[in-house]
Amino acid sequence: MKVVLDPQQELFVRLKQDLKALGYDVYDGALPPENTPYPFVYLGDCQQIDDTNKSAVFGNVHMIIHVWHNDPMKRGTVSKMLMAIRYACRDIEHTDTRSWFIVAARQRIISDNTTKTPLLHGILEVEFKFS
Repeated sequence: MKVVLDPQQELFVRLKQDLKALGYDVYDGALPPENTPYPFVYLGDCQQIDDTNKSAVFGNVHMIIHVWHNDPMKRGTVSKMLMAIRYACRDIEHTDTRSWFIVAARQRIISDNTTKTPLLHGILEVEFKFS
């Protein structure tokens, strides 16, 4: 029997590969160590909502993708990275076992003072539909 990945995991793996292919340092699980160079991408929370019937499984996956930069004057860099990530998300039409399309994407850039150095924090929330 072939093992099929959970939809959110299948999307997560694909998105991580695609973002690394763009040349970004991509992290997940725990945030990277303190000396990690900026900017970097962090794949955050992921939520799956299934709509099932007798013959198919379909639903939505919500991904939260973060971009951090340690130079508050580099807002344009963070914005360009978020745009490239949105395009990469839109390019995902199929994975091994599912079809995908974006339902919505929400983006914001905020100041982050959680470290000794002021940071810019880009947050991209993307809702995918799968079938």
